Amino acid sequence: MPTRRVVTGRSQEPRRRFVEELRRLRTERGDSLRKLGDVLGWDWSLFGKMESGETLGGPEVVQALDQHYGTPGLLLALWELAVGDPTQFREQYRRYMALEAEALSLWHYAVSALPGLLQTEDYARTLLSAGGLTGQELSRQVEARLGRRELLEREGAPPFRTILSEAVLRTSLDDRPAWRRQLEHLLEMSDRRNVTVHVVPYAAGLHALTNTTTMFLRTPSGHTVAWVETGYSGSLVQETASVEKLQLKYDSVRDVALSPAASRKFITRMSEEAECPPSI
Repeated sequence: MPTRRVVTGRSQEPRRRFVEELRRLRTERGDSLRKLGDVLGWDWSLFGKMESGETLGGPEVVQALDQHYGTPGLLLALWELAVGDPTQFREQYRRYMALEAEALSLWHYAVSALPGLLQTEDYARTLLSAGGLTGQELSRQVEARLGRRELLEREGAPPFRTILSEAVLRTSLDDRPAWRRQLEHLLEMSDRRNVTVHVVPYAAGLHALTNTTTMFLRTPSGHTVAWVETGYSGSLVQETASVEKLQLKYDSVRDVALSPAASRKFITRMSEEAECPPSI
């Protein structure tokens, strides 16, 4: 006898399932979008965008909804599945790349690798290879990453600030000449008027963005969005309150980072060390 299929009437696609549950809970509660915004303290339009699937929101607003509806952990679990959906990730990343191309300014924090906008070809190829890319796909991705550098080098390029964890600069390439060229390129880029580089030394200790790579983009509309990466996942954060919280964390990290001048000396010293043969 064939296995009987259970029909729930609800989508099993993570993003759609999350959206359907948001609508169901609000409808059953009898809340309007405006009332929801007033009660929880977020702009009501955010909830409309979440229910239309335009955005997934952030963990703070999802947890607030769980508390409001008396569904502890339910919406957050569905949200995590939606964020982790590979289709959703690709969709968000394409949106992020489009925003990056037209950004008026960019602020970045790197926890383990140099930002793509500052990578040399050798560094990009090694990093992407470590991620499992090979052959034509590897070459295509390297070419695409190098093409992004034009954003900082063109006429009228936007200001770009990056804060690098010391771990980024301690994780060198095995090819010492290639690593030295990468560090020299980083120094050359920091000479540009629109590029600012900070280093957060190990001595600064744990901080608000430990283990979280973050990029803030100021859009032509005047809004700021953030792209956040943790491990092998990434998400586009557009909800204003969540972005503002991340910005406060970013500011606190900049407070403990070395000044641009001190950071330049730090990177120069590492470049000079890369010229010396390794001790045996």
